[in-house]
Amino acid sequence: MKKLLCLGTLAVIFFFPVVSFARDTVHQFDFQSVVDAALKDGQLDGTVKFYLKGAKVPGKVTKTFSEDVSNKKTNAANKTDEEACAWALRSALIAFQDSAKRQNANAVVDIVSYYKKKEFSSATQYECHAGTFVSGVAIKGRPAIVK
Repeated sequence: MKKLLCLGTLAVIFFFPVVSFARDTVHQFDFQSVVDAALKDGQLDGTVKFYLKGAKVPGKVTKTFSEDVSNKKTNAANKTDEEACAWALRSALIAFQDSAKRQNANAVVDIVSYYKKKEFSSATQYECHAGTFVSGVAIKGRPAIVK
């Protein structure tokens, strides 16, 4: 019993410092540079355009569909925060592209960051939460037809 109590005490001593140093760094990074890189790499095919809320949409939005939300995480090990965040955003954009195509939409408009259901809106940037082991991006937007 005494050994069990000692082991439990040691576990608490070693566990709590790890928990207290958990990292959740909030970043805002350039949205378009991630879109451009994903297009260049072929992860996005260019049939769906992406517009942050407040960004100018060329043409006229003739129809919008139900709001989509994508919450993507990625392993942050051996990556800078910006690299991990870009990877998570690419995954979210691929999901948006697939959803828009299923609805015959050619754009996703009014995109905002939506981490833990808190909106961050910018015409040029997205928000990412970077941790020690995992980084995540949550966005929401509306598939749309733009002519």
